[in-house]
Amino acid sequence: MKAIILSAGKGTRVKGINDKIPKVLLPILNKPMLNWNIDLLKRYGITKIAINTHHLSEKIKSYLGDGSKFGVNIKYSYELELLGTSGALNNFKKFFDDVFVVIYGDVISNINLEKLVKFHKKHGGTATLVVHESSHPKDSDIVQMDKNNKVINFVHKPRNRDFGTLGNAALYVVDPIIFKYLPEGKSDFIQDIFQKMIKNGEQIYGYKTEEFIKDAGTPERLTQVQQDLKKEKEFNNNNDNL
Repeated sequence: MKAIILSAGKGTRVKGINDKIPKVLLPILNKPMLNWNIDLLKRYGITKIAINTHHLSEKIKSYLGDGSKFGVNIKYSYELELLGTSGALNNFKKFFDDVFVVIYGDVISNINLEKLVKFHKKHGGTATLVVHESSHPKDSDIVQMDKNNKVINFVHKPRNRDFGTLGNAALYVVDPIIFKYLPEGKSDFIQDIFQKMIKNGEQIYGYKTEEFIKDAGTPERLTQVQQDLKKEKEFNNNNDNL
């Protein structure tokens, strides 16, 4: 399998601490965000990785190189103008020729990708989204599902409205058929593409999990993720000693 780590954002939510470094290179427990996601993909044998760039792109390329020093192979794109979460795929149409994984670069997780991919293939949908109970639903993209885990609606960051607490965790498994729905230029998975796919009869499923997956996209959440990871590490170490 192949994957893309979305890394082109300007990092406006962490403005002030990423003026000289891209957000995806900000350290979490002394390891850049990108490394957390590369290590996750490697753990499940995914070593062919696409990375889109924009803000301080040369620093990302200088740090990662071709990926060989991290045990992966990296293909880059540069976005002169930001293309959005799904629009980023337009530069990789020939790269993705089979089912692939999409990870937002500022999301840190310990998801079992093998189980996630098996779920995707078992249900036969064209996309599977990792979903979880969000601790901040008012500024999360909310996913609404039926009893069979099929996604029936999305609500983009409801702010003060209540549409539930099941949040989009920003990690997907996607079939290449998605390219059929991508317009040229900028587009967003939640606001544009997934809605269009559902209206056209495509089956999209939600993979609900309590596994560790956290947004590290603001200074407060960056700090919280580090605290949570320390607890997670302590928990895992304690279990290893049982």
